[in-house]
Amino acid sequence: MKKILTLIAVLIFFLGSAQIDNIADGESISLRIHYGFLNAGTANLTTKKTTYKGIPHLYVKGTGATTGAVKAFFKVEDLYESFINTATGLPSFYVRNVREGSYRQHLETAFNHDNNTLILTDKKTPANGSKVIKSVKGVQDMLSCFYYLRSKSSEELKVGTIINMNVWIDDEMFPFQLKVTGTENLKTKFGTISSLKIIPSVKSGRVFKEKEGVTMWVSNDANHIPLLLKAELAVGSLKASIDDYKNVKYPLKFTK
Repeated sequence: MKKILTLIAVLIFFLGSAQIDNIADGESISLRIHYGFLNAGTANLTTKKTTYKGIPHLYVKGTGATTGAVKAFFKVEDLYESFINTATGLPSFYVRNVREGSYRQHLETAFNHDNNTLILTDKKTPANGSKVIKSVKGVQDMLSCFYYLRSKSSEELKVGTIINMNVWIDDEMFPFQLKVTGTENLKTKFGTISSLKIIPSVKSGRVFKEKEGVTMWVSNDANHIPLLLKAELAVGSLKASIDDYKNVKYPLKFTK
């Protein structure tokens, strides 16, 4: 059950910049995590409109935690934060502060999109200081990529779309390719809803079992909220399904 939010957030991203205006202030989305047959944990994403260095931003907080029997033998308490420029859709500041069993990591990243660099600071080991790292144009972090995806129009997310992107995860850059493969009427706890089926090509071996061992469904509307994720991991399988949502800007059209 390591890296709960990693398995959710890294699946839904885009390279580039676009204005984010379809996310409501105070939105909250919760997902229930299942590892095999176990009810293993929860993940939550919340938003707040704010400013960062005097510029309008969307502050996003993501949390992940194990629950029940899984928590008894492997405790996870993950916190992710991102300040996203609402005019460009690009991240300005990103925090990854995780506790996964005996593993600890607390990294902060400040992005400079003008010269394609970033400043990485290891807060867990202050003696290591900060370092400047060469980046790429339009780089996203693990949270900002999700909200950039949601800013896209239906035409930009039509079936057959293939997009390449670069996402900053932990302390390194990862290339991804994302394919919108179809539409599907998906059953959820709230009813049935039209969804887009998305398959990302991910780096196998470290976390995922196969190069395309992950499938994601998002609502086929202006919200593009995550509804279901299925992943074949190096050990076992994971499923995350929508469990609750609040203050979504556009009404979700569920049918019974």
